[in-house]
Amino acid sequence: MAEETVNGVKLLVLDANGVLLSSEADALDVIGQTYGLDVDAVIVPASRFAPAFFQLSTTLAGLFIQKFQNYRLRLIVLGDIARAVSESQALADFVRETNRTGHHLFVTDRAELADRLRDTR
Repeated sequence: MAEETVNGVKLLVLDANGVLLSSEADALDVIGQTYGLDVDAVIVPASRFAPAFFQLSTTLAGLFIQKFQNYRLRLIVLGDIARAVSESQALADFVRETNRTGHHLFVTDRAELADRLRDTR
């Protein structure tokens, strides 16, 4: 876990290695890691999410994002999810709409993250 700032946005970056995030309680645990820190968003590597996160029928992605919204934090999913997106039109639509509104983000790499944060501050 590390803190950094990208284009004026203060970030908490979770480690790529760790337990898979697979429940609404896990969202609260991640949010809890921000207490006492001055951060605007949390970057979670896509590899940290259980596969169910990317299956919208489980509602896990929506619950995760809603928890972050409730605590006025941005969730940024960082990593290549192209395979999951190509297998689900619903997920493709969800990612596109989430990125369109720009509060929460799905980004492939650090370069895209910097571009998106420049556009959505």
